[in-house]
Amino acid sequence: MKTTADQILLLLKSKGPAGTSALAQACGITRQAARLQMERLAAEGLVEHAVERAGVGRPRRSWSLTQKGHARFPDTHAQMTVELIEAVREEFGAPGLDRLVARRERVMEHGYRAALDGAEGLEARLSRLAEIRAAEGYMAEWRRREDGAYLFVENHCPICAAASACQGFCRSELALFEMMLAPAKVERVEHLLAGARRCAYVVRG
Repeated sequence: MKTTADQILLLLKSKGPAGTSALAQACGITRQAARLQMERLAAEGLVEHAVERAGVGRPRRSWSLTQKGHARFPDTHAQMTVELIEAVREEFGAPGLDRLVARRERVMEHGYRAALDGAEGLEARLSRLAEIRAAEGYMAEWRRREDGAYLFVENHCPICAAASACQGFCRSELALFEMMLAPAKVERVEHLLAGARRCAYVVRG
């Protein structure tokens, strides 16, 4: 069973920075209880705050995860994966690593096409794709924007270390989304490796 602290960390990971009152409401606790939780998490180095001034009244604290807080959502087998990538690069060079990434892409494409079979329309395909990626640990979700386009978001990257060691994985996954959602256009607008807190894609049908 998740503790309140776990709930707060998950909210900050999946939804981004939030104020104490919003976190209290989401967790079903009082604002004072939430404030105590945030102070404990801050003391552990898991969260930090920025001061926001919005009109008249006292400034608000906006809480977000620290690097240590993000590390509570681990990168799957990170060290071993990086070591394997470096070994492939040393043994077979960049072309060999490119072939490895391409092979992974083909395997994923086959599995994703089977999973999306029968999903009619862009929204149905987005929903199915989000389910697949969420099951793989990406905390994926999507929504329709006011301009009619869609925002596909991945709040966590379980292969972040691998992607950092070989950016081909990120290029491959963007290509995979384009194939699964074609003829819609897919554009990456936020990138975790570029300093964003998540990866996000705008999808236009």
